[in-house]
Amino acid sequence: MIIGTAGHVDHGKTALIQQLTGIDTDRLKEEKARGLTIEAGFAYPEVAPGVELGFVDVPGHHRFLHNMLAGSAGIDTALLVVAADDGVMPQTIEHVQILDLLGVDRGVVALTKIDRVDEPRRQEVRQEITQLLAGTQLAKAPLYDVSSHSGEGVAALRDTLWSQAAQQHEFSAHGHFRLSVDRVFALPGAGLVVTGTALSGRIAKGDMVRLVPDGHKARVRQLRRQHRESDQAHQGDRVALNLSGTGVERDRIRRGDWVVADALETPPIKRLDVQLRLLDSAPLLKHWTPVHIHLGAAHLMGRVSLLEGQRLEPGKSMLGQLVCDSPIHACLGDRFVIRDHGGHITLGGGIALDSEPPRRGQRTPGRLAWLAALAECVSTNPPYDLHKPLRAALDLHPEGLDLTGMARNLNISVQDLAPLLEASAGQVLTAEGEVRAFSREAIESLRARIIQVVAGNHQNEPAMLGTERERLNRQAAPRLPAPLFRSLLKQLIETGQLDSNGPFISLPGHRAALDDHDEALWQRLEPLLAKAPFQPPRVRDIAASSGFDEQRVRQVLTACARLGRLYQVRKDHFYLASTTHELANIARELMNEHGTIRVAEFRNRIGTGRKLAIHILEFFDRIGFTRRVQDERCIRRTALWN
Repeated sequence: MIIGTAGHVDHGKTALIQQLTGIDTDRLKEEKARGLTIEAGFAYPEVAPGVELGFVDVPGHHRFLHNMLAGSAGIDTALLVVAADDGVMPQTIEHVQILDLLGVDRGVVALTKIDRVDEPRRQEVRQEITQLLAGTQLAKAPLYDVSSHSGEGVAALRDTLWSQAAQQHEFSAHGHFRLSVDRVFALPGAGLVVTGTALSGRIAKGDMVRLVPDGHKARVRQLRRQHRESDQAHQGDRVALNLSGTGVERDRIRRGDWVVADALETPPIKRLDVQLRLLDSAPLLKHWTPVHIHLGAAHLMGRVSLLEGQRLEPGKSMLGQLVCDSPIHACLGDRFVIRDHGGHITLGGGIALDSEPPRRGQRTPGRLAWLAALAECVSTNPPYDLHKPLRAALDLHPEGLDLTGMARNLNISVQDLAPLLEASAGQVLTAEGEVRAFSREAIESLRARIIQVVAGNHQNEPAMLGTERERLNRQAAPRLPAPLFRSLLKQLIETGQLDSNGPFISLPGHRAALDDHDEALWQRLEPLLAKAPFQPPRVRDIAASSGFDEQRVRQVLTACARLGRLYQVRKDHFYLASTTHELANIARELMNEHGTIRVAEFRNRIGTGRKLAIHILEFFDRIGFTRRVQDERCIRRTALWN
């Protein structure tokens, strides 16, 4: 159990932890000199065998609130400290607001310095605390009167905290490992060390991790959990990782960076869709207001883009987007806090919804409905019930939902996401590393669209054997990656809804044929080609000699070539199929006679010029009937025209 302190400066947080644990969490010389906590300190007392407890002591001075926020990332229990003489103070209020925004729902209140006041004053401050916590997730937190000076009440508080730690159930680690770095330092003989609270997943010695946003990979040489050597750690632990790897250097990692599992190949982002809540005490928030953003241990600048209006009233919530000045990392459910541009007051905070929002269409009804479904599901503790948002996502992406980006945002693997989508009335297509999911309605609509396009092409182009696969992909599903389209096409062919004829796709029973007008023209063109079979006229020559439109001649001859009546040996030069078979037989005869096919002998046999003979042989090369070996050829596919 990790306990984080909260409370106003000089209310005795550090002194109380020292009384509870015997450990002074102020480690900096400046802190010792000033008697003031500046950076978060840590204490890991011995409780009992198998019981793990850690304290994160955060600064209470308003100037170091960013350090308080960094130290509070990932704590699961709060220790709110209020001095009996001062009572509730400004930082007491702000720290409670922050704990509520961060979703901390377990805690204990320590009323300190009771030796300085009488009972009526104690009672007055207790009432102040009750009023402060009313309406927050810590409303039912027990309160203990203590004095770090005399030791009064400390034992009772310790017994409660130690008992809670003993009863703490081990976290059910969800998703890939993620740790927001709150300290970076180098140890002689060990090298680089980063520390933080594990927000998800598990990590073990020897594992490979990624640094975000730096992008470098590193190996976990050693690790400590709760300040003890260990072979592994998991969600909820305070962790120190000794990292090694190329490019992994002290000056390239800073507080607020992330260490994530190697499998979580997440790109650095600058936009984050969120559910935003404004505090009752905050001023009106307008669209595109500049703010300080605190997420995990990160502190950066950015702006708030409101997605459901131009202004957000105090105490209200709205879907929004954080537009950051520098890269940030987040997954669904991560908590954040925003403060005003001057860094003086806390405005509010919220929950991360989508870490990879689109550049356009951010405010469409479908997308807002999906974000609202995500916001509803993260209002409960993980593991989240994703059925409703996944169904909304499928409806939002009829062209197919990219599972890679979705899995990153949910911090799970694509393999774990696929069955969740299928349970939400989805169907997953996988091919050659591409994975997309469709609602069952969308996949049926897509199948119908493919069949409709094929049928339309038959009507418009009756002479075609079918539609080429690549063209069909562009016509029916231009946004669907080719591997997935081929997979879908295969299903339609296997179920008999479509036929495959080489590169062409057709409806079952389709027979390519010319329409009446084209057939009539073909009957007049065929004798012209047969008149000089080994040297037929080209398209422009036919048009010039017969008076036919050149483009019409070209279209009909091309259509006949698709029907197998002709072969296009070269551009605009068509040979009858029977003639082409005869030429192939001549090539076979030469091969049988001489062992190879020579251009001169082929030319002499067919009675044309050398140039045309070469064109014919090159055509045979292209279709795989012959293979050129230096200046000669041999037949490679004897069955082509048998």
